[in-house]
Order: sequence, then structure tokens, then C-alpha cells
Amino acid sequence: MTALTMTATAGAGRRAGTGQLAGTWTLLRLALRRDRIIMPVWVIVLGGSFSSVGQSIASLYGTAAQRAELATSMNGNSSVRAMYGPVFGDSVGGLVSWRMTAFGAALAAVMSLVVVVRHTREEEETGRQEMLSSAMVGRRAPLTAALLAALVADAALGLVIVVGMAGAGAGGAGAVALASAVAGVGALFACTAAIAAQFTESARLAKGLTAAVIGAAFVLKAAGDSAADDGSSVLTWLSPLGWAENVRAYAGERWWVLLAMAGAVAVQCAVAYALAGRRDVGMSFLATRPGPARGRITTAFGLAVRLQRGALLGWTVSFAVVGLAFGGLTGGAADLVGDNEKTKEIFERMGGQSGLTDAFLASMVSVLGTVAALFIVSSVLRLYGEETAGRAEPVLAGGVGRTGWAAGHLLLAFGGAALIMTVGGLGLAAGYGHELPAVLGASLAQLPAVWLLGGVTFLLYGALPKAAAAGWGLVGLCLALGWIGPALDLPQPVMDVSPFTHLPKLPGAAAMDWAPIAVLTAAAVALIAGGLATLRRRDMLN
Repeated sequence: MTALTMTATAGAGRRAGTGQLAGTWTLLRLALRRDRIIMPVWVIVLGGSFSSVGQSIASLYGTAAQRAELATSMNGNSSVRAMYGPVFGDSVGGLVSWRMTAFGAALAAVMSLVVVVRHTREEEETGRQEMLSSAMVGRRAPLTAALLAALVADAALGLVIVVGMAGAGAGGAGAVALASAVAGVGALFACTAAIAAQFTESARLAKGLTAAVIGAAFVLKAAGDSAADDGSSVLTWLSPLGWAENVRAYAGERWWVLLAMAGAVAVQCAVAYALAGRRDVGMSFLATRPGPARGRITTAFGLAVRLQRGALLGWTVSFAVVGLAFGGLTGGAADLVGDNEKTKEIFERMGGQSGLTDAFLASMVSVLGTVAALFIVSSVLRLYGEETAGRAEPVLAGGVGRTGWAAGHLLLAFGGAALIMTVGGLGLAAGYGHELPAVLGASLAQLPAVWLLGGVTFLLYGALPKAAAAGWGLVGLCLALGWIGPALDLPQPVMDVSPFTHLPKLPGAAAMDWAPIAVLTAAAVALIAGGLATLRRRDMLN
């Protein structure tokens, strides 16, 4: 090698070593290409729901007097404030902001955390990042590309909201403020996910930690809004979701709140960048201890419990807390709408026709069920994580067959779903203080739909493992239909896409209908059988 070649090579090495952001744009294009389907779906469905709710409100409450009456009744009840926040304005745009800001911002946060963790910690966990880092890729380029991808998604979401609200007749500064608040929360939690990715060695744990922070933010906002009807509670201001509602879109916008949100984003980004520069690729600040293991693991189920016990405990505690909170809100359900028959119809479409209190309980039980579907999908997909990380092969090389190995994780996933729904039902009944058998039974009646989604995810894993992540999309669709569908009065064939729609509306149904429960349970069993059959026949991933 000539001296000139050696000099050029050394110079390229120095540039690669000192160029902390080298390769960022290439990685960003790669990230956007990989997310070219799921990201637009998130943006269009979530962003479009704002304009759909606006059109629905304009149809249901066509006069200023009707909207003022709705705002007064909603704002005067601590239960509804805890769920949606205070009503700051009684225009169509103001009511959309009240109805959608908290949930829309929370879903934007989930979208951002998925994008960031997928392109940071997941890349390191699978070993792809180490391969990319062997080229001219800067030390902080992967993190920068992931954050930029999340910002692109959040900006696109904000644009869709602005255009949609303008189409619904509620454009202007209020639409910009609403979109900025939702997108700002998404950007803030993208940075939170970036920090979590530095502390954990597992993408699954990074997602779980960030999701826990989002859940805590919602609980703080709910507690603060329940205590004060003007968003002034300290608890509300401790939550980023509370910041979003305090932007007060369509009600004398507080633009300075967005500046505070931008400052929080900058601080978290700085922390994430500082942490990223102090660790090796694939490592973390909270490293997993290799041992020594305590006790013996003699079965595949025991291995699954050892691997997933932390997640199961976290979900169980969360469901107990959320159940208690929802139960405490139930006592004021009868006062939610006063004499407004149109609003009463929305709640009854969510929970049945057996009285507003029972309808409220049924809708809360349905929310617990759809959230439990997130647990079962996550638990089933642990099989895919074990396989792609190469940890499944040593287990299968011993005396454990594929069916036994998968069955251990499935038993924990499906049994764990039953456990958290039981705990959630007990918490709901305890918070309400009445009807323990009825509320617990209603909670357990959600399990066939939860199991069905777990079965679909497992069948996808067994047949087409790279498509198994579509289970998240199915759960997201069910969440959207359950939360937004009743308010939009969507056609029944559309609502029937969700398995939760077919379940009896408990408690309070005039007669128990066992047919849908039996059909959904049988379908879940068939899907599991199909997943096991296809898993036995395909090659394991390398």
C-alpha cells in the first residue's frame, strides 16, 4: 500500500470517527422506507379521527345553545373531566379539542416511541446496528435518524389534523394550536423513548418503560383534571398530556405552553445524546445480569415465566390502579350528560342500553379489554424476539420441542391476560363499591376477544414471522373503533371488524348471550392450533 493510499485511508477513518452525525440522512431514508406502510396508516387514521369527531359534533350539536349545554354538563362533572379534561371552549373546534387532545396526544406518543425504539435499541439488539457502524456511520447518527423519523411522523400528523379541522369548518389558529399540541407531545415522548433505549438492552423493555411513563402521564392528568375544572391543578401541569390540553386550542390559545414543551424536548434530547456518547453499541446503562440463576427451570412454562415475570407484574399492578380509578369515576356516571339525550346515546352505544351507569361500566370494561390485547400481543411476540436473537435455538437443541417451547409462552400470554383482566375487574368493582360479581364477570367476558387477537398474532408468527408485528396494527384498529367509533356513529359493519363489538354488553345485559363468547373462544383455539402446525413446519430464522 502506497503512502498516499495509507494517508487517504487514515483520513477517512478520522472523518468517520469524528463525524458524529455521518450517515444520518442515509439512515433516515432507510427508516422512512422501512416504515412506509405503518407510519402513513398511523398518521392518516389518527389525524383523520379529529376531523371525523368534528363533523360528528357539528351534526349532533348544531346550535350554539346545544354546544354550550354540553360544555356545561361535561365541565361540571369530575368523572368526565378525568377522562377527557376540562372544556375550555364551546365551539365545534373547542369541543373537538376537549374530546381528542388527551387521547390523540397519547396515541401520538405511542407512535413516536415505536418509531424511535425500532430504529435504535431494536437495531442494536438484532446486531444490525453493529454491522452498520462498521461503515462510515457516526456515533450519534442512528439516534438522530430515529428522532428525525419520529419528528417527520409527528409533523405529518399535525398537518393532517390542520387540514382535517379546516375541512370540518374549524380551521384557523385553533387548528394550528391543536395540531402543535398533539405533535409536540409525540416529539416529547420520542425523546423519552430515546433515553429509555440508552438504559435497557431490550427493545421490549425500552417500549415498556416509555409506555409506563405515558400511562403515568395520563393518570396524573386525570387526577389533576378531576380536582380542578380549569386545568390549573399541579398534577395536570406535571403531565405532558396536561400541557397539551392547557394550550387551550380554540379558546384563547396559550402559545407559550408550546415553548415550554419545546424546551422539554430539547432537554431530553440533550440527555439522550449525552448518554448515547457514553456507551458501546449493544450495551446499556442497566445491563442484564447473566447470573447466577436462582432455582431451577425445568419446563418451558417456567422459562417463559422467568423471562416475562417483570412485564406481567407491571401490567398487573397497572390494571389494579386503572381499575380503581375507573371504578371511582363510575359513581358520577349518571350525572355525565344531564338531560342531553344525544350524549346519552353515545355512551349507550359504547356500553349497551341498560342504564347509563351500567353503560359506563361496560365501556370501561371494554377499554380494559382492548388494552389487555396489547399485553397478549406483546407476550406472544416474545417468541419472535427469542427466535431472532438466537436464544431459541439452544433451548430447542435440547429436549424441548417447538410445540412445548411455544406452549410455555402461550400459556403465560393467555393466562396472563386472564390474570390482569381479573385484577382489573376487581379494582373496578372495589373503586365503584358495588356489584362485585357482575363487574368481575363483565371483565372476564372480554377475554375471548383478547384471546382471539393473541391467536391471530401467533398464527402470523407461526406462518409468516416477519409479519407477526401486524398484531399491533389489529389492536390499534380495535382501540380506534372502541374509543372513537361510538362518537362517530360508524356503520355497524365497520364496528363489527373488532371482536369486542360482538361481546355482550356487561354488566346490565337483559340476558347473557353465550354464543359470541363460544365462537370467539373456538376461533382463538383454532388460530393457536394453526400457529403450532405452521411453526413445526417452517425453518427457524437465523
